[in-house]
This record gives sequence, structure tokens and C-alpha cells, in this order.
Amino acid sequence: VVVSSPAMLPLESVRVIAVEQYGAGPFGTMYLADLGAEVIKIENPNDGGDMARSVGPHFFGPHDSLFYHALNRNKKSFTLDLSRPGSQPLFHELVETADAVCSNLRGDVPEKLGLTYAHLKHCNPQIVCAHLSAYGREGPRADWPGYDYLMQAEAGFLSLTGEPGSPPARFGLSVVDFMTGLGLAYALLAGLTGVRASGRGQDMDVSLFDFALSTTN
Repeated sequence: VVVSSPAMLPLESVRVIAVEQYGAGPFGTMYLADLGAEVIKIENPNDGGDMARSVGPHFFGPHDSLFYHALNRNKKSFTLDLSRPGSQPLFHELVETADAVCSNLRGDVPEKLGLTYAHLKHCNPQIVCAHLSAYGREGPRADWPGYDYLMQAEAGFLSLTGEPGSPPARFGLSVVDFMTGLGLAYALLAGLTGVRASGRGQDMDVSLFDFALSTTN
């Protein structure tokens, strides 16, 4: 993304709370941060924070991977264990001053952690809650975990790559993570635009499976 004037970035007045880990979610919020949004990344201090911190092969230091920094540039990090009941008042204080909360978690987890609009509208009626999961927050697979290469297989990507007569081959990059991460950013910005018209926030959902399948349709 190239911004013509460095004096004022387009999203400079936007604050996003990101409950995210690894690839897809951080990839999407990375672009929001690049465009000036204040992205406050919530990490659980009791499990080592974002697992991407330990993903090699290149490290700046212990538990400080290049992979993590590449996807989390321009963000702020805040440690909070949202699974502990005592964490909610502090989290709600953050929500009161935020424009959006985004997450990339298993589909049933946002409800358990209180990250949905129904849970947060009493703190901030205009909050946009953008969720990225493997299969969505509704349906029989809502509580299923999932990851990029699995989605490539399920959606048929592996049947389109490789040499004739050879076994299926996956893409070298996590293309489904990247597509869905951008979809998360797109959904969040659409939600913020909707708030301008209605004055009310809402939930926005994207899933790895939906994005993978739609691109092979």
C-alpha cells in the first residue's frame, strides 16, 4: 500500500483491538496498521502469546521470530488472558475507546470469550466485531479448527496444482490465509462504514473455507 501524503494516514483515527494469532488475522490487521489504524494486539501471557513468535527458521532472539514481526509491524501488544473472568472489566475499558474488535479463533471461541456484538454493545453500541474462523461461527463445523493447507485440500486447490500424473500439490504460500486475512480487513472497514449510516455496530464474519471455496467456483 502506497499512501501519497505521509502527513495523515487514512485510518489514523481508527482503533482496532485484535485478538489474533499466527497468520490469517495478523495478515489482515497488518494492512490496517499500515494505513494508520492503531491496532492493539491482545496476547495471552499464560501461553506464551501469539504462537507465531516461535515460528522459525529466522529469529531476532529467543521467542522473537522474523515471521511474527513481518505480520505484526506497526501494532501495539497488550497482555491479557481473556479466559479469566477478572479480565473482562479491563477488556471492556479498551472496547469503550475502540472502533472495532477483530479475532481469528475457532468459530465457537468468540462467544465463549465475549467478543461478539451481543456481549460488547453495552460497552460501545458502535463497536464492529469482525471474526475470522475456519468454518464460521454457525453450523455443524463451528467448533472445528482449521488451517490453510487443509482448506486448500477441501476446496480443490490441490487438484489444480502439480504436474499431470503426479500427486496433488499444495501452494508454496499460505494463500488461503492471505485471502481471508484481506477479507477480514475488508469486512471490518465495511462494518465501520455501516456504523456511519446506522450509528450501530454489528458482527462481521469471514471464514477460511468460504474464501477458499469461492475462489475455485
